[in-house]
Amino acid sequence: MKDFLIVVDMQKDFIDGALGTKEAEGIVLRVVELVKNFPGEILFTRDTHTKDYLSTAEGKKLPVEHCILGTAGWELHPALEKIRKDKELPVFDKGTFGSKELALYLQEKQEACGISSITLCGLCTDICVISNALLIKAFVPEVPVRVFASCCAGVTPKSHENALEAMSMCQIDVIKE
Repeated sequence: MKDFLIVVDMQKDFIDGALGTKEAEGIVLRVVELVKNFPGEILFTRDTHTKDYLSTAEGKKLPVEHCILGTAGWELHPALEKIRKDKELPVFDKGTFGSKELALYLQEKQEACGISSITLCGLCTDICVISNALLIKAFVPEVPVRVFASCCAGVTPKSHENALEAMSMCQIDVIKE
């Protein structure tokens, strides 16, 4: 049985780009250390949009171009991308908040060899982290799912806390260190 770490959308546009925040910038070093020291399997997600983003349902509700495929804003933080490339770690590109492909991958791993735990970190707590955590919990309901609060940041500090509370209510362990 393996432990998994899911690093959600640690991309330039969410850190210090189009939708960046000081809170997002503040978690980068903690996430890098977590990734460097995690003893299990590490997976990344990457928010991925195309040039027609503003005409999509999401783009109409959030009219800020971000994470456009191939742009600098779409890329993972350089320190995380170096680790990902050096270790040849998988990345799941996703066009929406949650990755069904990631959830299916974890379901297959659970069925094949078992999963001890799944831990999430990254951006944004109140959109993509919560979406992926709930989706994963639906696909592998018997596997403990947890989120490191100090390695996540939301759109605002309040929405970050609200998302942590919502995940906790859905039996996702929120680790506050």
